[in-house]
Amino acid sequence: MNSPRDTDGHGTHTSSTAAGRDVNGASYFGYATGTARGAAPRARIAIYKVVWFNGAYNSDLFAAVDQAIQDGVDILSISLGYTLDDHFLDDDTIAIATFAAMKKGIFVAASAGNDGSGWGTLLNGAPWAVIVGAGTIDREFRGILTLGNGMQITFTTLYPGNSSRSQLPLVFMDGCGSVKELKKLKNKIVVCKDNLSINDQVDNARSATVSGAVFITNISLSDFYTKSSFPAAFIGLQDGQNVIKYIKKSSKPTANLEFKKTVLGTKPAPKVDDYSSRGPSPSCPSVLKPDILAPGSFVLASWSPNSSVFEVQSGSLFSKFNIESGTSMAAPHVAGVAALIKEVHRDWSPAAIRSALMTTANPLDNTQKPIIDVSTNLPATPLDIGAGHINPNKALEPGLVYDTTAEDYIKLLCAMNYTAKQIQVIAGSTHSCVNRSIDLNYPSFIAYFNSKGSKSSAKVVQEFKRTVTNVGEQRSGYTAKLTAMAGLKVKVEPERLVFKNKYEKLSYKLTLEGPKLLKEVVVQGSLSWVDDGGKYVVRSPIVATNLVPNSL
Repeated sequence: MNSPRDTDGHGTHTSSTAAGRDVNGASYFGYATGTARGAAPRARIAIYKVVWFNGAYNSDLFAAVDQAIQDGVDILSISLGYTLDDHFLDDDTIAIATFAAMKKGIFVAASAGNDGSGWGTLLNGAPWAVIVGAGTIDREFRGILTLGNGMQITFTTLYPGNSSRSQLPLVFMDGCGSVKELKKLKNKIVVCKDNLSINDQVDNARSATVSGAVFITNISLSDFYTKSSFPAAFIGLQDGQNVIKYIKKSSKPTANLEFKKTVLGTKPAPKVDDYSSRGPSPSCPSVLKPDILAPGSFVLASWSPNSSVFEVQSGSLFSKFNIESGTSMAAPHVAGVAALIKEVHRDWSPAAIRSALMTTANPLDNTQKPIIDVSTNLPATPLDIGAGHINPNKALEPGLVYDTTAEDYIKLLCAMNYTAKQIQVIAGSTHSCVNRSIDLNYPSFIAYFNSKGSKSSAKVVQEFKRTVTNVGEQRSGYTAKLTAMAGLKVKVEPERLVFKNKYEKLSYKLTLEGPKLLKEVVVQGSLSWVDDGGKYVVRSPIVATNLVPNSL
């Protein structure tokens, strides 16, 4: 449609997440029932359509950002990414467009990409934009498989249909490889074990129009499976063995499937989801990315009513709300919170708002343990979650901020050996590169220890200089608190900062000393500036890694 109207739904979903007004009785066919609202429900919103049926063109994005600048927006939320042939910022449409926005004082939140969970998979990595990873929510959508012996097994589902009201015969069909055999099992629930492709099994069961199916698999479930078009349960191997054991021991095995269960307060949460793209940034490895984690998995938000939310056997389903997963869903959460901060602190720069978001982010989940990586079930690193999960209330009063100007980014580009022509493409003006600095005044740190050779046991010292601005109490003192990093000596000088005035700036130096070649792929730590009254904790993540940026 040659119109700004949304014919897909993605733009409606992301924009309502950022700034949608309150809507009572929202749900996805009975899942996540309640009041829906965006992060900044009283903000005014302008939506620019840049993706069309034939694809996403650079010119459309440039035109949209130019128009947004002209319209006077304060915040840009970009749930979009372009696959790049190389990793140079002057070839990155979003990086170039958002530099122009940043120069005009516009805060930019951009999605990290959905190419995780390997290192260096970020789709967006511009140092002047806030790059957002996707986390899970403490809410799950479940169904219940009840066996004839009373055993109940819960599973993740978004099947929009009604639950079965009675127990049906339960039949084990192993790999479910034959549609012909499955068609003989009308009014029965079939059990399929993941002996061949899970896609093939689902297709076979769907084609046979079975009354219900149980798929035993160890795959990580995506929306594709949880939004099943027929009654289906996807369960793990251990639960699957219990189902098979029951079928073999029972003379008349039966089961029924129930759906539309919403469970709140699940633990642990958040986790960084496996699809969320990881750092380091291939285009700018000296700046730690992503910056922050925000809700991105199974997010309920508005949907275009002329775009179907799902296809079932009887046809297309339409709804005013949809549940979607991706870093596209995470970025508008950050944009909305940035709008709230901007309303309170009208004179803050985009970098100051970014700093407030990052230094108050929470690296712990709701069990008060480090946030877990879904793909490994191990504690996540800042290359997965940045500074941690967004904490909107604390971000309004960060105590200290790390501010950065457009000129600082130019110095970074110069230090990265960009030519005058490349810098002109990005910055829109010429620069002589008299001053260069790879060390951006950023609220996070990343250091590389990856030099191989005969002297790889020699020590290397890496220094970072930072300047913080006091936006808290007029007279205040802060003390540095460092977490230990295995195999490294970490030091901060001075260890105490004393401010006499509000908006006063003070500087410090962080030093990492370690081997030329780090044994671990990633070693993480943090530096926190804690004020004397205990009101403010200004935390920055630290990463030391043996990854080689050029090989990402």
